[in-house]
Amino acid sequence: MPRETCNTCLRPPKVCYCSALVSLASTIRVVIIQHPQEKKHPFNTGRMTHLCLSNSELMVAETLSKYQLDTLLSDSSALLYPSLEWLPDSTELDENRHLREKSSNRQATIKQLIVIDATWKKSKRILHLNPLLQKLPRINLTGGLESNYKIRKTSIADGLSTIESIATAMQLLEQSDIYLRLLEPFEKMIALQQRSYTVEPA
Repeated sequence: MPRETCNTCLRPPKVCYCSALVSLASTIRVVIIQHPQEKKHPFNTGRMTHLCLSNSELMVAETLSKYQLDTLLSDSSALLYPSLEWLPDSTELDENRHLREKSSNRQATIKQLIVIDATWKKSKRILHLNPLLQKLPRINLTGGLESNYKIRKTSIADGLSTIESIATAMQLLEQSDIYLRLLEPFEKMIALQQRSYTVEPA
């Protein structure tokens, strides 16, 4: 018999975080490209983000067709992704709200933020399989940010979860602390899970 789960967050009732979900509107649209394996992970913060942001889209795929990408990227878009030598120059956003740009006024033209929700290895694979994503202007979070993702390990130093990355980027791009409310269901999920204490590798 299948285990009972919440229809919204897909978590078992005892660790359902839905009471902490928020509803936020944004000027910048957030598109989350989620690796299929991430969809099955119990600590799925890409889905959590989508549940909280009304102006967002969650796409579960490893490879997108040229038509899908052309349609998706019809608006002025930027890719939220860490530094890699083979990616274009980036706009850096740091924790002190200081913007360091390699092209002037780039943040004012961003209408859509593209985010890859996957492990580090799988996210690089998505980029390799979808070259159009590599050509996007890139936003890189800097400033020694620390993750509170205590229930899931990562191999990347100072790596943030998807929801933490989006909350920080949107806070800085739209210059509003309201996006930190995205962390409310995230913190509740962590607290609930720590009660039964399970640590799962990313």
